[in-house]
Amino acid sequence: MNILNILLMTPQAGAQGGGNSYISFLFFGGMIVVMWLFMIRPQTKKAKLQKQFIDNLKEGDKIVTIAGIHGKVKKMNDNNTVLMEVSPGTNFTIERSAISMEYTVAQQKAAETK
Repeated sequence: MNILNILLMTPQAGAQGGGNSYISFLFFGGMIVVMWLFMIRPQTKKAKLQKQFIDNLKEGDKIVTIAGIHGKVKKMNDNNTVLMEVSPGTNFTIERSAISMEYTVAQQKAAETK
């Protein structure tokens, strides 16, 4: 028996494989559904939460960037940037997409437990 036939689950020459094509179709369809449930759907939900988080930021909120820089929102600009105050007198202009929801929430929870 050829190893390629085993891997591709194709019937041997001369064998009837009428039901095999339906099983293969159901198998691949099931794999697509599983991938959607466990990979694509959670990523979509996470992206939606990240967008809501960034849209709800306001001046004075403590934030953490994806690079790990801690600061406060000083000003929300119209061009999708944020003026972030790192220390008194030191300001950075960063993209809104550079603000990490996970790091910010973790930092806020750590500050609450202290």
